[in-house]
Amino acid sequence: MSEPLTVAQALASLPEEERIILTMHFMKSMSANEIAALLGVPERSVSALIVSGKGRISLILGLT
Repeated sequence: MSEPLTVAQALASLPEEERIILTMHFMKSMSANEIAALLGVPERSVSALIVSGKGRISLILGLT
């Protein structure tokens, strides 16, 4: 049986944009508004990527 994936491994498997935004949100405690302003993208886009990224991480780790 294979070893379970770590959160870091699951995060590394995400597309770059999603990985960057999730890292900024969870590791740097930045809001979607702060991330959007820093990256120059709409806040709705950042919020959507946070939600989809969390869902992907949960699936990858087998939490859902």
